[in-house]
Amino acid sequence: MAPSSYPSALVFSSLILVFVVLLKRWHTASRQPFPPGPKPKLFIGNLLDIPTERPWLTYTEWGKRYGHITHFEAFGNHVVVLNSLKAATELLEKRTRNYSDRPNLPIMDLMGWGICLSIMRHGGVWRQYRRLFHQYFRRDAIPTYHPIYERKIQGFLRNLLSTPEHFVDHIKTLSAAIIMATMFGYEVNPTNDPFVGLAEEGVRLFAQGLVPGRFAVNTFPILRYFPSWFPGCGFHRFARDASEVIERMKTLPFKFVQQNMQHGVGASSVVREMLESPNSLNCDSVEEMETTIKNVAAVGYAAANETTAATLLVFFLAMALNPPVLRKAQEEIDSVVGPGRIPQMGDRPGLPYCEAMVRELYRFLPTVPLAIPHATLEDDFYEGYFIPKGTTIIPNVWAMTHDESVYTNPDEFRPERFLDKDGQLNSDDRVLGFGFGRRICAGRYAADAVNWLAIVSTLSIFDIEKAKDENGMVIPIEPRLANEVITHPMPFKCAITPRNHETRKVVEGN
Repeated sequence: MAPSSYPSALVFSSLILVFVVLLKRWHTASRQPFPPGPKPKLFIGNLLDIPTERPWLTYTEWGKRYGHITHFEAFGNHVVVLNSLKAATELLEKRTRNYSDRPNLPIMDLMGWGICLSIMRHGGVWRQYRRLFHQYFRRDAIPTYHPIYERKIQGFLRNLLSTPEHFVDHIKTLSAAIIMATMFGYEVNPTNDPFVGLAEEGVRLFAQGLVPGRFAVNTFPILRYFPSWFPGCGFHRFARDASEVIERMKTLPFKFVQQNMQHGVGASSVVREMLESPNSLNCDSVEEMETTIKNVAAVGYAAANETTAATLLVFFLAMALNPPVLRKAQEEIDSVVGPGRIPQMGDRPGLPYCEAMVRELYRFLPTVPLAIPHATLEDDFYEGYFIPKGTTIIPNVWAMTHDESVYTNPDEFRPERFLDKDGQLNSDDRVLGFGFGRRICAGRYAADAVNWLAIVSTLSIFDIEKAKDENGMVIPIEPRLANEVITHPMPFKCAITPRNHETRKVVEGN
């Protein structure tokens, strides 16, 4: 065979292999008792049934039609959607050893996002990164960062006082400022900060890599070895461009810390502590140590930046839509914290209604409505149904938090769901959006602390209500999430004003 014929032979052989594998999968699958779901078509399965627009809503409807576990497949790749907390607990918590893997997403490796703790396959590297991240963000480590949170939130309040119409930008700046100060000891610029821009672009690319069906290589991993000119292989160009962004996102903040250390300046930070204690990382070389630190830090500042901002946007939307809730929370803050100061983390135990309100925010519009998918390591059976090895498991958090058998009138925003008859917090304190089992979000304690403090601090100073147009007419708000993996409310306007002269003075004096 002439050398020029090698690529054609490779393509032909690969296509034959894909066809044989699909035929074998279909033949095997047709004899197995999978969970119920939409009826698949020959070879392509349910490819045409997979929703692309706010899929959590479609999966919720499937759950009502087919049951709390729903199955579909495309080209032999099996997916099981868990629409109930019962199923998620049974599989992802009680059988966590088999359900702690992540789906194989080759596009993420090609982009340079394979280092992300959230999507990394289960194994030794994941355990190393998880252990390292936990060391700095476990529950009892978070009070160390409270002064950073309080300082940055005070700046956020000043920004709201100055230009409340730009509240979305101020939220993004706040979330970036907190994580950048924590991870790198870096003080972000109020606008157009280069590191913040890199983080936002990195998360945008990350979300694109998770979109089902967007990249053929995620369905047919063998395509990663095909040239970019081959049909369906345009992902190579996307991945090359993305990898340049991801590499800068990992490297530039890390070098900032190194340079500060060399010159004996700069604030303390997580990355600085890691560099000053290299033996604790269990790395075999300086290069491995630096790579590990860069990867762990990049994941922290990219992920936290997006999810915190999304949650705070939900807060502003919910307050504008629910004035009685806002008033009741403010009354509690006034009675416990009193005038003249901004709430601190130490006030949290004495504010049960505010705590219930934060829990309701997590439930009302979960910012990761489908969580991050899991994958099975081995074949399994659940309730008589077969779940094969390598199945993608999607926890439909939206369906769980809008389960009418648990939360009456789930589309209503009612913090009282989380209080008992005496006005004290009940036992429903789990935030499903943080995930399940061994893959639960490692940064959840930090995220929850930042969200709580930003929310109660804002309520102590400002009123939030629907905005009005130039004719004095109220501008309606629709509580609807954007069609994204890590989502947020669709754009809306609200009016943010100081509650009175005294609260204005509190902000101006800090």
